[in-house]
Amino acid sequence: MVVSPIKTQGKKTKIIPNIIEIVPELKDILYIEPFLGSGEVLFNINPQFALVSDNNIHIINFYKSLQNKTITPQIVREFLEINGAKLQEQGCNFYYEMRKKFNETQSPLYFLFLNRSCFNGVMRFNNKGEFNVPFCNKDNRFAKALITKIVNQVSLIQDIILQHGDKWKFVCCDWTQIEKYNDFDCKKSLYYFDPPYVERHSTYFDAWTEDKNKMLFEHIISLKEKFILSNWLSNNYRTNTHIDTYFRDDKFNILPIEHFYHVGGKELNRNAILECLITNF
Repeated sequence: MVVSPIKTQGKKTKIIPNIIEIVPELKDILYIEPFLGSGEVLFNINPQFALVSDNNIHIINFYKSLQNKTITPQIVREFLEINGAKLQEQGCNFYYEMRKKFNETQSPLYFLFLNRSCFNGVMRFNNKGEFNVPFCNKDNRFAKALITKIVNQVSLIQDIILQHGDKWKFVCCDWTQIEKYNDFDCKKSLYYFDPPYVERHSTYFDAWTEDKNKMLFEHIISLKEKFILSNWLSNNYRTNTHIDTYFRDDKFNILPIEHFYHVGGKELNRNAILECLITNF
């Protein structure tokens, strides 16, 4: 299992085996993922051709920095060792200093540092696009073993990205714009959609509303190409009525998966949920 060093709400690490199990043969087929997030589905499927995007420019910049080798595992190790030691010594004051520098520079290294030292692994930005998650007051946040783990994750993902060269394209854009960047020669595509879950994760990099969700679902059900959609079916409190509204037709297959979220700003958002994978094949 390939695990990303980037933590995001709704990471698909636990259900990747379920996704891999239903992915069709992708030889000479373009894999398109408009909500990249942590990127773990991409790295584990490891398609020959890929066009992936996210509207969070910091995620895209991080992976593009691995692709163009401006960031290497050694650079990551040195950065985390130096600044992790300062964090251990100075605590929250140093964290907020690093957060300020990140919001000024948008450096991928600062992004990684904050992502692994902020409160509960939450990724959240204010209306100005500034990272505003508070400090996670945990002793020795960058222990030697954790730094080695992060560096190994970076190394593996960089190796995967580099082996594909220009056959993988990372783009920062809204999902509605991704097709503008499709200059691949592939005649067929497979789409994987993992949007923010309406009524659950309404804020990520920007607000995900019911209107946006409706627009996406209407687009998905109109697709002629094969697709996989991740979403939620129900939890202890309510049911996702949007699934029944748009995917009740027999041409769609719904695979329920029980899942538990460990990342979230509130404990009530870190609980068991019945998730699902929806396909048109």
